[in-house]
Amino acid sequence: MYRLLKQEGRAKRGEFTTVHGVIQTPVFMNVGTVAAIKGAVSTEDLEQIHTQVELSNTYHLHVRPGDKIIRELGGLHKFMSWDKPILTDSGGFQVFSLSSLRKIKEEGVYFNSHIDGRKIFMGPEESMQIQSNLASTIAMAFDECAPSLADRAYVKASVERTIRWLVRCKNEMKRLNALPDTINQNQLLFGINQGAVYADLRIEHAKQIAELDLDGYAVGGLAVGETHEEMYYILEETVPYLPVDKPTYLMGVGTPANILEGVERGIDFFDCVYPSRNGRHGHLYTNRGKINLFNAQYELDQRPIEEGCNCPACRRYTRAYIRHLLKAKEMLGMRLCVLHNLYFYNTMMEEIRDALDKGEFAAYKKQKLAGMEEGMKKI
Repeated sequence: MYRLLKQEGRAKRGEFTTVHGVIQTPVFMNVGTVAAIKGAVSTEDLEQIHTQVELSNTYHLHVRPGDKIIRELGGLHKFMSWDKPILTDSGGFQVFSLSSLRKIKEEGVYFNSHIDGRKIFMGPEESMQIQSNLASTIAMAFDECAPSLADRAYVKASVERTIRWLVRCKNEMKRLNALPDTINQNQLLFGINQGAVYADLRIEHAKQIAELDLDGYAVGGLAVGETHEEMYYILEETVPYLPVDKPTYLMGVGTPANILEGVERGIDFFDCVYPSRNGRHGHLYTNRGKINLFNAQYELDQRPIEEGCNCPACRRYTRAYIRHLLKAKEMLGMRLCVLHNLYFYNTMMEEIRDALDKGEFAAYKKQKLAGMEEGMKKI
């Protein structure tokens, strides 16, 4: 399923074959939490901006409209009219982010819905069942994302429970994929490495989950409060203990610089809400750094967001016009900004893959970071 095509240092260039198509890695997954990218971005748009993988959230789709409804409608691909790979997050991160609404026990997690307050229970089996109903290409194991700066004793107990949960996830997915009425009987399972900022706990956990021979492995519980330096250190220490012949996924990360540093340390998959969230607020990524279109200096600026960019926004519209749309709270302004940012990320990943193909990633990374840093000084 995963073919390692080339390595430059620890950086990996690969191909991941799935039932919904081949994913060229490294890849950035475009985040559509509730089966849509925020900012009025359509499936046609995703195709136009070269999206390889769309990511949706198990918890949010379970709450609304309901995974059983999506199953009745033929699964998530049919529901959102997207025929390429989809990865579904397991709901584990909500255990972390909705901390005031949950109780964690060995059997699973008891939630109160953030929508209507109704009681929800989700454990490893329930998460797998929901993701099977969604029929995503890749399902994530159900885990607890402990706060990165949590007490060591708490993190150790949490990691041990996450291992037990992972075994239950694997067994349940095997059962579900064997059922005759399962929509996607080729659903893949990625396990998640946890351990906060404790390198020894991370390494021990990586060794244990590697033995389970899963379809892929994620590093979770980062970019949740620790410094960038701590995150890079954990990746340097942990990733070598994950199988090099399987895809590795750094969850919820990050900035363009984070991605370049992650690739250098052996990461294949990335996802983050930054490009869409920042785009909706007029913050735009360029090769000369990030710009804020709300700034008055762009009021009469007739240039595109970035010269030479081939995204739908830059091909036709000026900074001045898009700024006006944002100020007037016209949805088109947000939409164009989100499209530009996602295109920027997707294009950067294409450049990274090209550089790895040529054995020039180190030089590309240095040039890309220097350009963004130098540009920021002049903006």
